[in-house]
Amino acid sequence: MKIAQEMSEIFGTVAPPISSIPTNPIQAFGTLVSAGIKIFIFVASLTLLVYMMWGAYDWIVSGGEKEKIAKAQQKITNAVIGIFVLIAVLSVFCIITVDVLHLTDQCLNFKIPTLSP
Repeated sequence: MKIAQEMSEIFGTVAPPISSIPTNPIQAFGTLVSAGIKIFIFVASLTLLVYMMWGAYDWIVSGGEKEKIAKAQQKITNAVIGIFVLIAVLSVFCIITVDVLHLTDQCLNFKIPTLSP
């Protein structure tokens, strides 16, 4: 018992964690969908970046062969088109959720880190 008392004096009392998951099922579903969309956007962006870098790498190691350069250019073009499609999908999603359905005030809460003076 003395060890537990000393530990609580050092570290303080432990309270149960506050859950960020709402207890209302409808709000919880909205939180789940929002998290899924954010994960999808992150994975799609990462995939497009890797595909673009793969095309750039193929272009670098093509050795001047026209067929390899054309394939590399096609990969880079497809990646750029994918970026525009991803931006369009995100824009349509934001318009539907914010302006049409009024589900939230903001579309996505991305916090950009800043340096304070």
